[in-house]
Amino acid sequence: MNHSIVTEFRLLGFSEFPELQLPLFALFSFLYLMAVLGNLLVVCIVYVDRQLHNPMYFFLANLSILDIFSMTVTVPKLLAILLTQSNPISFRSCIVQMYCYMSSVEIEYLLLAAMAYDRYAAICNPLHYPIIMNKKVCALLAAASWVTGSLETLPHTITISQFSFCNSSIINHFFCDFVALQKLSCTDTSVIQILTFGISGLTLLTPFLLTLTSYVFIISTILKIRSREGKSKAFSTCSSHLTVITLLYGTITGVYLQPESGGSVKSNKLPTAMYIFTPPLLNPLIYSLRSKELNVALRKVINRQSMLSDKKNFR
Repeated sequence: MNHSIVTEFRLLGFSEFPELQLPLFALFSFLYLMAVLGNLLVVCIVYVDRQLHNPMYFFLANLSILDIFSMTVTVPKLLAILLTQSNPISFRSCIVQMYCYMSSVEIEYLLLAAMAYDRYAAICNPLHYPIIMNKKVCALLAAASWVTGSLETLPHTITISQFSFCNSSIINHFFCDFVALQKLSCTDTSVIQILTFGISGLTLLTPFLLTLTSYVFIISTILKIRSREGKSKAFSTCSSHLTVITLLYGTITGVYLQPESGGSVKSNKLPTAMYIFTPPLLNPLIYSLRSKELNVALRKVINRQSMLSDKKNFR
């Protein structure tokens, strides 16, 4: 049986917990809704408030859009499986889902690296910051992140789409994860493993090194500031970004860099779900709690809406 005969796969989801299907559906629906609304709110506030039209919030809006996209790639199908117990997914849809998920992961780390460079320019070169991070540079960095992340996963996706899947058509996961697909293939996966290693290096190591280098210079500059108030003010401008980076790299390490076991795919479901839900859910909270500008802008929007509603009621 070659890959052309396999017209669809079946996603097991969390079928090992039949009594938890509806509770999981309710939980994941709530988390998905909160994450989408939170990130949409960030995008709208950044768009509406002109005071937030600066590099930091421009990249934050890009990150929020990406978080919505990355969740929408996987979560609606998971919710459908939990609610209807119908788990088929066509071969093409599976490959597209895998590609979109992997691309979103790569784009996210590239965007975070661009945000780290922005914080480096703001703290280490404050006088030249408006020149270094002008609108054109910001647009180029954002576009490069989206395009590079999308293109890097194409060789991987094309290669795995040519595999023969004769071992089984059942994917022991809640979405088309490339690790789970490799386990179903009866084709020699040595090429894809080398490709995976190379892509993983580009995906994680390169952005990580760029981010780490930026923060080495940032911390070095902050330590040279004499006053405590100056140090605190400088650190507060990058604390949100640093928290998000720690959260993201921590969760991805728990998902893909844990030692393999006999039931590795099965044991990866919960960590993967945490990786898919946690960053998009917490990113808006982290930035809103630590950013005075975002809080002020949010209050302005709320006050504006309340004033408009009062006027309508008065009429």
